[in-house]
Amino acid sequence: MKAPPAPPHEGPLSVDARGNISGSGAPQLTMGPYTFAPEIPRIVRYPNDPDHPVTIGAYGSIGNVEFVVGGNHRVDWVSTFAFRHVLGLPGAASDGCPSSAGPIVVGSDVWIGRDVTILSGVSIGHGAVIGARSVVAKDVRPYAIVVGNPAREVRRRFSDERVEALLASEWWTWPPAEVLSIVDLLNGADIERFLEYAASRGGRA
Repeated sequence: MKAPPAPPHEGPLSVDARGNISGSGAPQLTMGPYTFAPEIPRIVRYPNDPDHPVTIGAYGSIGNVEFVVGGNHRVDWVSTFAFRHVLGLPGAASDGCPSSAGPIVVGSDVWIGRDVTILSGVSIGHGAVIGARSVVAKDVRPYAIVVGNPAREVRRRFSDERVEALLASEWWTWPPAEVLSIVDLLNGADIERFLEYAASRGGRA
C-alpha cells in the first residue's frame, strides 16, 4: 500500500510524510509527519532570550497556539521590572532577566485546542489533550487531559496499564502506509483490539 498523501490544508501549515512543513513564519519550529495546524503557531521570543526550539511530534492536531520560549521575570528580586534589559544598562544580556526555562517539546498524537499558551521548558507527553484557552506552565504526562489557567490534569484518557501499552507500541513511528492500513483501529474505541495488533507485529520498524 502506498504512503498516505499529505493531509489537506486546514490553513497555512501542515506536514507531509517526510516531515516537510508547508507554510512559513516559524523557522524555529519542527513538526513531525502529518501534524497539522489551522494557523501558524505563534512563537514568542524576546531579545537576549536563548534560541530554544519548539518541537512537535507526528500526527498532532494543533489549534491556534502560542509558544512562549522566554520572557520570564525574576519574582525573587525586589522588583520584577527588567531594568537592565529595558534601559540598556550594563549586564542586560547576562543578569537572568528576562530568561527562559528551556525548549518546548510536544509529543506525538497530541491534540491542542484553541487559544492555548504553552510556556518555556514544558514537555507534553504523547497522546495528551490540552483544552481550549489553557495556559500550560508545567509538564503534561502522556495521555492526560488538562484544562484551565494554570492547566491542571482532570483525568487520563485511558488506564495506566493501557497508557503504558500504547506508549510501548510507538505506533506514530510506524511506516505511514501501515498506519493508513489500520485507520479503523486508530479511529476506533476498541483499544484492546489495537493493542493485540501492535503485539502481533512485534518490533518491526
